[in-house]
Amino acid sequence: MAVLLCAAVLPPLLGDNWSNFFATISLGAAVAVAGVGLSGQDLDLDRTASFRWPPRRLVHLLLIGAVAGGVMLAAQGFVDHPMESGWILRNAAGLLGLTGLAATLFGGQFGWTLPLAWAMTAVFVPGAGPAHDIVAWPVATADSTAAWWTAGLLFVAGTAAYTVAGARR
Repeated sequence: MAVLLCAAVLPPLLGDNWSNFFATISLGAAVAVAGVGLSGQDLDLDRTASFRWPPRRLVHLLLIGAVAGGVMLAAQGFVDHPMESGWILRNAAGLLGLTGLAATLFGGQFGWTLPLAWAMTAVFVPGAGPAHDIVAWPVATADSTAAWWTAGLLFVAGTAAYTVAGARR
């Protein structure tokens, strides 16, 4: 429900005010709220299960990104200034990687911390150019190579860490 609120309801509600700023925060919040569920209720029970968890962890993480990014893409049809699909794809992937890293480092209940913190910080980073696009990649334009590399590295690192190690106890 919170993912739908963040990614689908906010864009049409903001109307003319829909911008890169609100899109970054909405997508970051959508990925972050879904990231809270990246751990089971009983980690000891999860770790003793007779089936392999890594493929399930990978699918779970990718589903979060697909739902958040997909809903955000669908909502762009209802706003006056839609975000580019490449921008949404890049940011959903990068924020998803941050969610995986946060769950691995801090625990599944804190999977929301890194994507929301990075999205909230990125909108206030001043400047322009490649260095800005690395630090503030969520607000960079869709054609920024530095932002794509940063988001891609975060996606690979976070997805691999969470898939292999799972959420921290």
